[in-house]
Amino acid sequence: MHPIASLQAALVEALSSDAALVALIGSDGVFDAPPRDRPAPYVVIDRHDVRQRDGDATPGQEHRVLLHCWSSQPSRKAALEIAERVVAAGSSALAPAGLTVTHAEHMRTETSIDTATGQARAAVTLRFFSE
Repeated sequence: MHPIASLQAALVEALSSDAALVALIGSDGVFDAPPRDRPAPYVVIDRHDVRQRDGDATPGQEHRVLLHCWSSQPSRKAALEIAERVVAAGSSALAPAGLTVTHAEHMRTETSIDTATGQARAAVTLRFFSE
């Protein structure tokens, strides 16, 4: 399995298993693309980039994952509550199939209010190293 698919599956599992996040977005609130027929709140994995970082004896990867946390309100506070749970769940011990995550960190969070919908969004960037 490709490292992106493996890490992303483990991340989705961690997000979907976080009770506090599920309370905020529902049990089916994590997506690969913005859903067309489901109103916010939800989380979208907007981007997942990987760069090879091979060691002496082990192939390794650096992953950067951008997640958009959408609130149903024009409230940065509500979007940031979702983002806080995404960071907590994403920083937990992930166990992707065929990979070992050696490092996980929260790199940044940005917020905005979407002028077209009036909804608040928090964009969270997570970084992982895997072998």
